[in-house]
Formats: sequence, structure tokens, C-alpha cells
Amino acid sequence: MSTADSVDADRALKAKHRALWASGDYPAVAAELIPALGPELVGACGVTPGVRVLDVAAGSGNAAIPAAEAGALVTASDLTPELFDAGRHIAAERGVELEWVEADAEALPFSDNSYDVVMSCVGAMFAPHHQVTADELIRVCRPGGTIGMINWTPEGFIGNLFATMKPYAPPPPPGASPPPLWGDENHVRELFGDAVTDLATRRQTVHIDRCATPEEFREYWKHNYGPTIAAYRFNAEQPDRVRSLDRDFLSFLTDWNRATEPQHTAYQAEYLLVTATKR
Repeated sequence: MSTADSVDADRALKAKHRALWASGDYPAVAAELIPALGPELVGACGVTPGVRVLDVAAGSGNAAIPAAEAGALVTASDLTPELFDAGRHIAAERGVELEWVEADAEALPFSDNSYDVVMSCVGAMFAPHHQVTADELIRVCRPGGTIGMINWTPEGFIGNLFATMKPYAPPPPPGASPPPLWGDENHVRELFGDAVTDLATRRQTVHIDRCATPEEFREYWKHNYGPTIAAYRFNAEQPDRVRSLDRDFLSFLTDWNRATEPQHTAYQAEYLLVTATKR
């Protein structure tokens, strides 16, 4: 493939990713299912007043806004600027200001060594090329600064949600790695390598109990979450496959439901909390 063809292919891929995350209502997913993750990451990164923070693949600001509330000078960046309107509204309600910048996690438009804290909350893990993304997180962080991430694990609830959808999902682009690999400790260590010190990882869970039944929760994902929407759209002209996806998705949500009372659901979604210091 020529350089021009490669550039065009990358642009097409990024346009597809942007459209995926603009579909549905990711700000609702972040606010309703995982609001605790942003503050968790901000605390783990030791964000204090006056530090320069970059949130990569920030979405609607699940981590960026709590960082601003902690007094940091925050830049929220994302490939999908359609998510910023919700973020600006939330920030205004909470009385904080931050910068919102359209940016590809694999080609960040920021100078080397320009942030004290570079973080990403279940965001950068979805960029298709993991090593390129890791290199960018490292590049824009100053020496001695902190890199922090929260990533879904392959073995956890979200990792298994993706495994359930995989047979029905559009094929991944060439060279892409599965997002939940970012939740594997060894994979993260290989990606960051000698560029960091004090790399620490800890597996934790977030409790999700949004819907009354697994069926209701399936419909929630179908209407709000971009990757789920993409899987259903990919099979829209094959009703048998849509029915199979519905069945498999419901079976997964039923099996993973830990609620003991009727008309309740309860899911424990495992994630990997990562912190490191740039060498």
C-alpha cells in the first residue's frame, strides 16, 4: 500500500470510529453506569490544584471534569467531538472550566513533555493500534509525570460483552488489537516498556445496576452504546443473525446477573487501574 493509500485508509478508519462513538448516547452510559470511574482515576493519578492534565479519549469528561473540580488545568481530548456538548453542559453545571480539543489518541496534537498527568478512563483502550497509543501517552507526558488509565479486563463483564458480540461485529481493521487487551497486566507492561517506572496495576470492579431485567439491559446497550449499535447495524439485513445476537446477548446478561431479587439486575464489571511514572 502506498503512503497516500495508507493515509486515506487511516482517515477512513478514524471517521468510522468517530461515527461509532457518536451513535447512541455514550454520555448517558458514562453518567448512568460508570460515574465512579472518573473520580477513581483522578484520585489514583494524584491530581492536585494547578497541575496540567490531559484526558485522552475523554468522551463527555467522566474523568476530565473531576480533575477540573480538583483544581487542575485540564484538556479533554477525543476523536469524537460530538460528545463535547454533553461534557460542556456537565462542566457548566458543576462550575468548572476546561479545554475541549478534537484529537486522535494515535496522533495527539500536543507537544512533547507538555502535561504533568496524562490519563484515560476506558477511552484510549479503544484506539485500534495499542503500541502507537501507548507511545503517544508517553510522549506528551513530562519526565517524572504520571500516566494513568482505567481499562476493562478481558475476563470481566465488559470484556465478555465484547466476546459475546464478536461473532456478529464488523471485522476489525488490519493491525488492530482487541480493546480489552489493555486490561491485561502483561500487555500493558509490554506496551509501556522501559519508558516508565513505578508501573502499578490493580484489578477492581464497578457495580452496575441500571435496569430491572436482563432484557431491559440488553435494550439499553442496543440504544446507547456505539459498539453494540454497530454490531446490530452490521446484521440488520439478516434477521436470523439479529435474532441470534439478541438470544446470545440476553443469555450473557442473564448468566452474569448477580441480583438475588426479582426485577433487579446487578453486574460487577472488572477493570484494571494502571498508574506509572514517565522515566
